[in-house]
Amino acid sequence: MNPARALFTLSFVLPAFGQYAGPAILSRGDAPAAMEAPQIKFQPFLSVGASYSTGLAGVAVVDTQGDLANASAYGVTISGGISGSHSWRHTHIGLDYHAGYTYYSNASAYNSLNQALSFGLGHQITRHIKFSLREAFGWSSRSIPNVGLTQTVPFDPSQSAIPTVDFYDSRVIYSSTQADLVIQKSTRLSFDLGGGFFINRYASTALFGVTGESATGDFQYRLSRGATIGANYSFTHYSFTGILSSSDIHGSALTYALRISRTVEFSGYAGFMRAETKFIQSVPVDPNVALLLGITSTSALVHRVNWVPNFSGRLSKTFARGVIYAAGGETVFAGNGLFLTSRAATVTGGYGYTGLRRWSLGVGFTYTTALSIGNVNGGYGNISGSFNMSRSLGHSLSFVTSYLANQYRSPDFTRYNRLIYSASVGIGWSPGDIPLRIW
Repeated sequence: MNPARALFTLSFVLPAFGQYAGPAILSRGDAPAAMEAPQIKFQPFLSVGASYSTGLAGVAVVDTQGDLANASAYGVTISGGISGSHSWRHTHIGLDYHAGYTYYSNASAYNSLNQALSFGLGHQITRHIKFSLREAFGWSSRSIPNVGLTQTVPFDPSQSAIPTVDFYDSRVIYSSTQADLVIQKSTRLSFDLGGGFFINRYASTALFGVTGESATGDFQYRLSRGATIGANYSFTHYSFTGILSSSDIHGSALTYALRISRTVEFSGYAGFMRAETKFIQSVPVDPNVALLLGITSTSALVHRVNWVPNFSGRLSKTFARGVIYAAGGETVFAGNGLFLTSRAATVTGGYGYTGLRRWSLGVGFTYTTALSIGNVNGGYGNISGSFNMSRSLGHSLSFVTSYLANQYRSPDFTRYNRLIYSASVGIGWSPGDIPLRIW
């Protein structure tokens, strides 16, 4: 047999783990397939820096005209963390954790502790069965509008329930756990059964927290070494705190993934969602009833059904020490603490690289436009961008700087429109010869 043909045949016979050369399946939450190949040494870091932030605003802080407070302050931030990935014969893990405390000199009410953890695990149980776990946890007092692909973590955070459009500087604790069991029925056909659980909780009782559960299932058929098609179904349930409201969301879509080259791939899906939302709303009563009973309003159960497009696509190119990508789509999500269940269209992109001799770069942007289909009727959204850079100074030290801008937008709520930004410079320490990672 021709050696090249034998190698091609062998690639279809060997176990899927570590041998599947096809593109990642976005509907399963996978990061680009090429990102799993390199092992990245676990590397800790520490940094200290000075910062300047605008648009600091608490839930209960408004002026005499009812406008939101807009404080600006200088601060000092101390942060640290660790990231890396490793593969064994049957198991792959990836980790990214960072935490920081910011002290503001003239706005101590906004002093904050922020931390975020992303952890992914894949384990080949048998020749034809693989288990994967995706965990995202965070504690934040400042909006985190740019959550993109991380080189060390083997999943796409955009497919997890991470809050990224929060409006206030009010502490939010979130956790998103997703697990999948992939059954490789044959060299071409595979099935996925998955489930998830997530919570968002706010320190302010004026904001609405949410608890969600989800279940998914799909099948994928590999047309060739570089192309896969399939279909999926998902069910998600939201229940909110502080208000009697819940949503049941059924979704289905056709999926397609294409590996254009060894490092470039496209993955996406398209279909529809049926969002059924229930909530209690105050409604005025008839004037005659109001005179008789001495009331002006009463509560009524509102029941809505919305059909929403459900699609997403991602184009990516992976480097030895970084990734560049662009993505976009529309779906239903759990709102942002002010608004409940919403439909949202999002466009994101990013670039992260730590392969230069002395430099590390990270750039990201997000555009979101959302329409509330829950407690409040109206549109909202944001445009944000971030830039991070570090330069090695030698002896494991690096100069680090970052800039973040976020424009909140609403055509229906004037006071929702505001621009905030923050900038920082500092010194970081991370062992090794490469510059401090900016991911």
